Amino acid sequence: MKREFRNLVYEEKDRIGIITLNRPEKRNALSYDLLDELESLVNDLAAERKVKVVIIKGAGKIFSSGHDLNEILNHPIEVEKLFRKCFSVMLAIRNAPQTYIAQVHGMAAAAGCQLVSACDLAVAEENALFSLPGVKIGLFCSTPVVFVSRAVGRKRAYEMAITGEFITAKQAYEWGLLNKIVPVEELESATMELARKLSGYSFTALESGKRMFYRQIQMEDFLALEYATEVISLQSSSEDAVEGIKAFLEKREPRWKY
Repeated sequence: MKREFRNLVYEEKDRIGIITLNRPEKRNALSYDLLDELESLVNDLAAERKVKVVIIKGAGKIFSSGHDLNEILNHPIEVEKLFRKCFSVMLAIRNAPQTYIAQVHGMAAAAGCQLVSACDLAVAEENALFSLPGVKIGLFCSTPVVFVSRAVGRKRAYEMAITGEFITAKQAYEWGLLNKIVPVEELESATMELARKLSGYSFTALESGKRMFYRQIQMEDFLALEYATEVISLQSSSEDAVEGIKAFLEKREPRWKY
């Protein structure tokens, strides 16, 4: 699969897709054009189903500084269009069958932090910083705080958004924004190791598991359990589940259909 982008770089390794935000001279600001390319790519990967896991990372010194403020300042009539496009990207990631992993170095601010929290998993280097700094320029980070609050909880997310101050990778890990922190020299290998582990599993299980997880997370406990019971009952008879159970009992590696 060969694709040409102005604001992204895409490559595949085995069944892992790697998306690089490629505006290092603009601190990987999430311009409308970048978001448009990202939405298209995420949707294409979902439709093609060739990769099981997707990593999102940034070129240059940082992951992403958030939205391109020049677009907000100089094109006020188009601002809602920009934010709607960002909404579409986050929705595409959520609806994708693949598990998305954010690989964070340097800094993830504002919508960049939103992108990290919207990914299913996140790995960061130990010196990375995270912030929702909109309040410092008179603009509360309303859209970024939605996903961040669901990752770290209400009071911590409100603190990030109302103070605009950075939190460290250690804090982000302890608060639940990150799954893992590693030394900077191990960031790429640690993220790839996680991606390779997931890519070794059944794509059917990965896809249905992601869909089930996000549907149940906002349900009342026993409503969620009822839904989960229906899902796992159906999943247990899937081709990959039958193969996985047989392989376990026969003490061999499973041969997944997908």
